[in-house]
Amino acid sequence: MGALSHLRVLDLSRVLAGPWASQLLGDLGAEIIKIENPNGGDDTRAWGPPYAKTPEGADSDIAAYFLAANRNKKSVALDISKPEGQEIVRKLAACSDVLIENFKVGGLAKYGLDYASLSQVNPRLVYCSITGFGQTGPYAKRPGYDFLIQGLGGLMSLTGHPDGAPGGGPMKVGVALTDVLTGLYASNAILAALAWRERSGKGQHIDLALLDVQVACLANRSLNQLVGSPGAGRLGNAHPSIVPYQDFPTADGHMILAVGNDGQFARFCAEAGAADLAADPRYATNAARVANRDELVEKLRALTVTRTTKDWIATLEKAGVPCGPINELRDVFADPQAQARELARELPHERLGSVPTVANPIRLSETPAAYRSAPPDLGAHTREVLAGLGVVAEADMDDLEARGVVGRRA
Repeated sequence: MGALSHLRVLDLSRVLAGPWASQLLGDLGAEIIKIENPNGGDDTRAWGPPYAKTPEGADSDIAAYFLAANRNKKSVALDISKPEGQEIVRKLAACSDVLIENFKVGGLAKYGLDYASLSQVNPRLVYCSITGFGQTGPYAKRPGYDFLIQGLGGLMSLTGHPDGAPGGGPMKVGVALTDVLTGLYASNAILAALAWRERSGKGQHIDLALLDVQVACLANRSLNQLVGSPGAGRLGNAHPSIVPYQDFPTADGHMILAVGNDGQFARFCAEAGAADLAADPRYATNAARVANRDELVEKLRALTVTRTTKDWIATLEKAGVPCGPINELRDVFADPQAQARELARELPHERLGSVPTVANPIRLSETPAAYRSAPPDLGAHTREVLAGLGVVAEADMDDLEARGVVGRRA
């Protein structure tokens, strides 16, 4: 039994931030009812290639993107633009603990499915709204997308090589990181609201904005700005406050050198046959190394290219100097540590045989994350959920399907 197996979550969200939050809650045991438009479902079902493979090795109709964020869920195909669909959502909300949605501000109010309306149906409901810019402010009604928020929220001003350098200019992060972080903040906020409900008996509305999350996650860089010392902008893979802390070329590729203190720097220099660098007052302390970054990095690059990545890592790990390779994704899952931790897993799928998934990183000793079910086909659980919870009589299902209120199983 999972830590959250006593909870039911009604998930009206799609794409990534909301589904990422509900998948986390589902991994920890919550029942997740995913409401999808009968006409195509969650947008990411079609965001491919790549797609999951059929047993014959052909592409299926389920994109890898959808697989990434929708395990441990039940899919209910429901048209909420129709009054009967809205009434079904109200009945589901009445017997749920949490609702997650990422419609535009006011988008659900016209259906009577906003927090003000549903809290009357279920005062204990924790209702999480995820938008680009929040429920208030001059940008509230704007649509929000991860890429736009990475630019507006300052992350891209810190990511990429400096202007004038090869490949210089701002760069987005290689995954939709703002969406993922927003999903993590959402799940934390939901759990906090549930903890409050245990004491007060009351649900509440969570107003979560991608922009707010992005700015909060700039961490020390945002505080540098607020204390009046923003420092360098884009530094490529270098660190604004620690040197050497970046990638370096080797005889056969690149490696990461992440020196965190003066002792580690001295040990690196000793292993590199350049103990004089550690004794040089220009480089002996981290503050001095930051002040003399460019000339030191040039000297270190001349050293690191003399050995292979594998040789450097073997030598420096023994010396207690933090370092590592820059893996391709195929190398990540082949790494012995990743394999020991079972980061790549398979889930049985009724139609496809099995589909891959990536392990939840939360390791709980008493209530571990569970991988109960693969991401569902569109509408796979419509009848099971609606009839099983008494929301719709089994005798009425055929009529609702015929009128397009609910979708037939894909």
